[in-house]
Amino acid sequence: MSKIELVRQEMIKAMKAGDAPRKEALSMLLAALKKKAIDKRADLTEEEENAVVFKEIKEAQEALDSAPASRTDIIEENRLKISIYSEFVPKLMSEDEVRAEIKKVLMQLGIEKPSPKDKGNIMKAVMPVLKGKADGKMVNRLVDELTRG
Repeated sequence: MSKIELVRQEMIKAMKAGDAPRKEALSMLLAALKKKAIDKRADLTEEEENAVVFKEIKEAQEALDSAPASRTDIIEENRLKISIYSEFVPKLMSEDEVRAEIKKVLMQLGIEKPSPKDKGNIMKAVMPVLKGKADGKMVNRLVDELTRG
C-alpha cells in the first residue's frame, strides 16, 4: 500500500473520530505527497514518499525552532505535525549504526586514517548508502569528527 493510501486511510479515521488537528495535519501531508506525484507524473517510489515525509518533518521542525516562546499555538501545532508525520517514515539509524556504516565505507575506499582532504570522497560514498535512513546533519558531523582525528 502506498503512503498516499495509508495517509488517506488515517485521515478518514481521524475525521470519523472527530480529531480535527490530526485530520488537518494528515490532510497537509496527503497534499504534499499528491503534489510530488503530480509533479513527477508517475507513482512515487517508497524512497520518494519517505523523502516527502522527511521534508515535511524538517519544515515543521524549522517552524518549531523559529517560533517565539509566546506562540504556544504554533509550537503545539508543529509538535503534533512532527509526531504524526513520524508515524509514516522508517525509524532513522542511531549514531552507532551510522558510525558502523561509515567504517564499512572507509574500508571499501581503503582509507585507514581519514584526513580532512578525504571528507568529500567519504561523504560521496556514504550518503547514497544512508539516504533516507539517517539524518544528513548527523552523518556530516560524524564524518567531520573522523576526518579531524
